Amino acid sequence: MKTTDAVAALAALAQETRLAVHRLLVRQGASGLAAGEIAEALGIAPATLSFHLKELARAGLVRARQEGRFVYYAADFDAMNKLLGFLTENCCAADGGSCAVAPVPLVRRRVARRKVTR
Repeated sequence: MKTTDAVAALAALAQETRLAVHRLLVRQGASGLAAGEIAEALGIAPATLSFHLKELARAGLVRARQEGRFVYYAADFDAMNKLLGFLTENCCAADGGSCAVAPVPLVRRRVARRKVTR
């Protein structure tokens, strides 16, 4: 992936509505959703959604397909995986080690219990 393509994809995702749309489409899988279903699921006006879908498509993160009167949008998993690969391709290259992060122990916070007086 070229740096310019990665920057375009990251810029498209760096907006709350577009990130929500992309995450919804990722959850939906390859079948995608009709534009109206996306708008309803996220409570977005159709004109606003159209603008955001255009930006995601321009960045190569979603694909559209026409089925009858409806346009279905689906996440482009290949593009998403290329972006993730681009972001991690030089991970820990300096020391040749693994990029795996050691698990951090969970610290539980004690919640003070209030005494109820009657």
